[in-house]
This record gives sequence, C-alpha cells and structure tokens, in this order.
Amino acid sequence: MRFMVMVRATPASEAGEMPSEALLTAMGHFNEEMCRAGVMLAGEGLHPSSAGARVRFLGDRREVIDGPFAETRELIAGFWLIQVRSLDEAIEWMKRAPNPFEGGIDSEIEIRRVYDADDFGAEFTPEARAQEERLRAELASRQ
Repeated sequence: MRFMVMVRATPASEAGEMPSEALLTAMGHFNEEMCRAGVMLAGEGLHPSSAGARVRFLGDRREVIDGPFAETRELIAGFWLIQVRSLDEAIEWMKRAPNPFEGGIDSEIEIRRVYDADDFGAEFTPEARAQEERLRAELASRQ
C-alpha cells in the first residue's frame, strides 16, 4: 500500500523560514533509514504558498488564484510518498520522524492512503489500466 504523508505548514514555513542544519541532518538520517528499508518512494519540501497558485474549477470555467493562501493549518509544507503494508506501519514510521519544525513548535503530519488501480473497480477499464501502466513505466524510465 502506498501512503501520502503530508507535513502541515506553519506560519514559519509559510514565511519561508528554512530549517537549521541540525534539522536537515536529522531529516536526512530519517529519510535514509526509510530508503534502506525500501519504504520511501519520494519526499520533498514545498515552497510557501505565496510562490504558488490554485486553479478553481467552476463548471467549464477555470479561475486562477495566486498565493499566499489563508488558513496556514490547511496548507502543506512537504510530503513523503511511502510504501508499507498497512496504515499502522505508516503511523509507526512517522512516529519516528523528527519534528519537521524547530523551537518546540507543534506540528502535524497527515497520512492518507493512495488509491491503487483495483480500488476503482470495473469503471477502470482494461484500456485505462494499460494506459496507467504505460505512464508508470515511462515515469520510471525517467528516474
């Protein structure tokens, strides 16, 4: 099972404050541990929402909304994509992660399962499955 693990933003991350060398080192060790265990598929930090945009779908129309966005607690500052056997295993890994923010700041990591092809049922036709497999192979060849 794949899980997207999202690090919730804080006012500091939204202000563009960068982590210290100590936190980067601790996070690097944690990422290395997950890679060695075959758990980590990807992981990155994200720039503040002030450097981003949203596209809102209004029926057939599209509306672009430039950042920054309100409600920092609903924004994402970084992520991991991991592959483990269960939600419980994903939780156990994330309980071992360093606090993503320094200075005693409370932070939160959200863990959500990524859909697999079989989760979509009959609506995910053999043609769509073949297309998905081709795209995944193409992406894998780029890495």
